[in-house]
Amino acid sequence: MAFNIVLHEPLIPANTGNIARTCAATKTRLHLIKPLGFSTDDRYLKRAGLDYWYAVDLTYYESFDDFMDKNPDCRLFFIETNGAIYHSAAEYRDGDFFVFGKETTGIPVDIMEKYPGQIIRIPMSDATRSLNLSNTAAVILYEALRQIGYPGMS
Repeated sequence: MAFNIVLHEPLIPANTGNIARTCAATKTRLHLIKPLGFSTDDRYLKRAGLDYWYAVDLTYYESFDDFMDKNPDCRLFFIETNGAIYHSAAEYRDGDFFVFGKETTGIPVDIMEKYPGQIIRIPMSDATRSLNLSNTAAVILYEALRQIGYPGMS
């Protein structure tokens, strides 16, 4: 198995490219929920992912409902700045899905309302509104990998 990063309607190609590179390095699956704010042929996306796109297990979905239809039994964690649980306090299992929202607006409220108790956050000062999406994905993913012993990694 592997962890799963889910990007709900990402807007910035460089963030998605950086996350794809992290996914390749950790054998994490990447799920992109449309609409995307860029073309997957975007040069910034390709540049951020460099030569690692071949190593990314990537799936596209037309909507969040499409994603849920194709992953009905997935164990979800939603990452938002207002989450009630610190990312380091959650107990992760191999195969978990980490859902990140659009850079400008986050995860839609109507989605999060369906999953109370599954919204986590990274603690930070009030000096900024949020962390960069690709940095946040890396912090969450590496905490999850740490908890399960970094399988298949050296």
